[in-house]
Amino acid sequence: MKYTNAIVWDHRGRVPKGQKGQIEIRVTIDRRSYYISTGIKVHKSEFVAGQIINCPGADELNKRVSLIYSKVLACVNEAIDSGAEINTEDIRKKVWKVLDSYNEEPTLLNWIEDQIPKLNVKDGTKKTYNTLLTRLKEYNQMKRWQDVTIEGIVNFDAWLHNLTTEENDMGAKAYGRIGKGLSDQTIHNYHKNLKALLRRAFLFDKIENNPYDKLRGHFKRGDVESVEYLTESEMQAIMELELPDDSLLARCRDLFVIQMWTGLSYSDAEAFDISQYKKVDGRWVNIGERIKTGSPYVSVLLPPVVEVLEKYSWKTPQIENHVYNRTLKSIGEMAKIGTNLHSHLARHSFATYMLSNGTRIEHVSKMLGHTTIKHTQKYAKVLAQDVRNDFEKIAAKLDSKKK
Repeated sequence: MKYTNAIVWDHRGRVPKGQKGQIEIRVTIDRRSYYISTGIKVHKSEFVAGQIINCPGADELNKRVSLIYSKVLACVNEAIDSGAEINTEDIRKKVWKVLDSYNEEPTLLNWIEDQIPKLNVKDGTKKTYNTLLTRLKEYNQMKRWQDVTIEGIVNFDAWLHNLTTEENDMGAKAYGRIGKGLSDQTIHNYHKNLKALLRRAFLFDKIENNPYDKLRGHFKRGDVESVEYLTESEMQAIMELELPDDSLLARCRDLFVIQMWTGLSYSDAEAFDISQYKKVDGRWVNIGERIKTGSPYVSVLLPPVVEVLEKYSWKTPQIENHVYNRTLKSIGEMAKIGTNLHSHLARHSFATYMLSNGTRIEHVSKMLGHTTIKHTQKYAKVLAQDVRNDFEKIAAKLDSKKK
């Protein structure tokens, strides 16, 4: 048996000129070569005769390479002595396990935590990235760069689908979805944000490829016809609910009414500023930008909104999101509404109300600040399904008369 080993740079020879390449441990047994990545990338000029030179932290990087090299050889010798096959995946796992305490580079989770404040996105979007980070910490199976594989992401998706609000989802608890799983839309958003972070990691040479590139179309957004909304009578019931003045219940109900008759998201409603509105033909009108996306929207303050704002000196009640959603659940029960109330339900209700009362879908899209009319069409599809259901009820009655 012939057995040789070496430390090599970019053994495939695919790294473009001027870019960093991977340093690997090569083990050759009877002319068959195996490669174990060190997780270290340097320029070709920085790797000479098996040593890293002329780059920041070269001494520490060489120590790390030496440690990996020793561990790889120990694993290979163990396999040879026992007559077992050389399994590079098992060796890789053992190597990285040893390096966990030694490796001074950020882990995946630490890197994500460090990168979120640096993202060029709105504060509201950064919150969704932080929620993803919380989920990954709860999952606890995708913590390090070597965990970022197709299998790792598919397993994370399965974990998300099996997650129940009763066990882990405090946010969904506030939505009143106790014991229910996360929605397809929520899970899709987790994947969207993780994909964006891994794309950034690839650009920064943290990973060799983004597994999501091979998973296109694998994770569905969800059924648009699952959108919930309040009927006009349910909206009225919430407005007419008698609640103690200046209580948390009253303030949450009033904020919901503002959202329900403006279509503003929670973050946009919280940031409401009457100075941005102008009075046109007796109505308060504003063309603003959504905090989450920066998309323009058109807002007109209808009488129910003006009535609430006057109570609060033309400011919106300021309530923490989780407190707001938790309290809305109680308000829904008090108003005897079957649908679980949450802040985004007000936005859904506004859209469906406007459409059902003849407002053109293009105009509703502008009111909501959607980036594309496709986002608004889901509400029209919901209304179309409701109309079909009504026809089915009539058809069932007519059929029963024939019998």
